Amino acid sequence: MLVREVTENEYIEAIKLSEYAFQYKVPEADKPARKEFLKNHKILGIWDDNMLVAKLHMTPLKVFMKDADWEMGGIAGVATYPEYRRNGYVKTLMIDSLKHMQNNGQIVSLLHPFDISFYRKYGWEILSEQKKLTIKKIDLKFHKMQLGFIRRYTKETHNEEIEKIYDQFCTQYTGMLKRDTNWWKQNVYSGDSQLAVYYNPNQEAKGYILYEVKERKMTVEELVALDHEGRVGLWNFICQHDSMVETVTISLPIHDPLPYLMPQPKVKTELYPYFMARVVNAEECLRRFPFIQDSESLFLHLEDVHAPWNNGSYLLGKGEIKVYKEKTGAQCVHPPKKGIQLNINSLSTILFGYKRPMELYDMGYLKGSKTEIELFEKMVPALKSAFLDFF
Repeated sequence: MLVREVTENEYIEAIKLSEYAFQYKVPEADKPARKEFLKNHKILGIWDDNMLVAKLHMTPLKVFMKDADWEMGGIAGVATYPEYRRNGYVKTLMIDSLKHMQNNGQIVSLLHPFDISFYRKYGWEILSEQKKLTIKKIDLKFHKMQLGFIRRYTKETHNEEIEKIYDQFCTQYTGMLKRDTNWWKQNVYSGDSQLAVYYNPNQEAKGYILYEVKERKMTVEELVALDHEGRVGLWNFICQHDSMVETVTISLPIHDPLPYLMPQPKVKTELYPYFMARVVNAEECLRRFPFIQDSESLFLHLEDVHAPWNNGSYLLGKGEIKVYKEKTGAQCVHPPKKGIQLNINSLSTILFGYKRPMELYDMGYLKGSKTEIELFEKMVPALKSAFLDFF
């Protein structure tokens, strides 16, 4: 078994494996563009003689952590030919990907799971949930009409103003992808997407929806509002389609308040976990994380089976992080036994804001005294995680 990076000359083999595993076909005319797209990825592969039999894509990206942005490695395209499955090939690639991301300065990683339990084994944990509303035409009831106006855009007329709305919206959350213009045009807009921006009476952009209208159905892929007026203005714009559609589906982050302000919120609502996240470099993440400072200090004893550089004890408090690792003995060979014991999954979901320390303690995922858990609960600010993209 040979594990190495897939070279540019071998991209066609990666495309063939994706076609087989994910059951789609890339037209011959589109293959040059697909190979050009793959240049933005690092592809790890496992080879049997001269045949690529398993692979994993890593994309260097960034995510918002409220006002900051963190380097992120996006995992995608994980695939194996069926005759090579259950040989530990994907496990090898996942562990190898962590080493690559650590060496490349990507301190966290995100992926879209085909099976949550599978990726949990390697330290990824749920990042966010989405809710999908299905609204019948009869429930498209207007709110009080706003004084602003709507302007519609397409991929061809996309502009920086739209990107600024999104960036400002992202500061409310943790985990949102930092998009550049190329990402918008290549990954956000689909073939039939339109984007409608709400402007207030001062001509300030206060929100947008990304949507399609097809076969008497409106699909809202993103609803991004910066304030109440923007949210109501966008809702009323959706209602203006009542003569064109029978149903409207809207995908929202779990914390979005739109259902509460709808005149008829009793609509079909589906809730499901979406992306997963993982801390790759625990020390760097803990140093950057905006802990609420307390006069008391707290030890976190962290276990990470597949990224052993994270194993150790971390002393939080008084505006600094001290790291105690038995192998290096840099500061203390034997840190005190007191403190909280947790694994990388729990740390990841806490730092991204999907679960609180006390919740995880109640479920048995954190070990420590109740007093220490309460202190940790006070030190972690209230955060809301969200993710709108796909890769």
